[in-house]
Amino acid sequence: MRTVVHGDIHVHYGQIYVHSEGGEPFEGDLSACFAGQRNGLCGAAVPGTLFLLTGLHTGDVGFTAEVHETEPPDAGGEDVVEASFRAEGPARLVTWGGEDWWDLELAPGDYRVRYSGTGMDAGRELDTRVDGEAEGDSYVLQFWPAPPAPDAVVRQHSAAAAYWHGFARKLPPPAQG
Repeated sequence: MRTVVHGDIHVHYGQIYVHSEGGEPFEGDLSACFAGQRNGLCGAAVPGTLFLLTGLHTGDVGFTAEVHETEPPDAGGEDVVEASFRAEGPARLVTWGGEDWWDLELAPGDYRVRYSGTGMDAGRELDTRVDGEAEGDSYVLQFWPAPPAPDAVVRQHSAAAAYWHGFARKLPPPAQG
């Protein structure tokens, strides 16, 4: 296991992304990224992109990204979802507006990703975290090689996750091109 990102990550609008060069151009279209999915926290419907939602609207969230050789144990978050991701070129964790990014060190190929969140409702209630305030929510993003499979909600605890899962389930499936 390699930890490729660990620390505070700044979010705006409760969003952070993974984008693989060689994937479709990313325009931040929330509905397109979650179209046809069951989970509303990790949008994977746009090839080469993951659209990740947080409870906190603006400020720093705790964030860890790991790359594994095989399926890892569950990180134990309160809200846990899984989706598939294909890295077609260098993949990066990117903040809103592209202000910061981190190389995820993924080889090209198909991956399963598990996105685990803790404290989503606390982050949502905090809304904006300024320097010196206690952390409201934190996240773990785990990648491992695996063939494509439908997305899934592994565990749901927070009202914030329930809201976003409901949003995603009301979207039509992605257009076939």
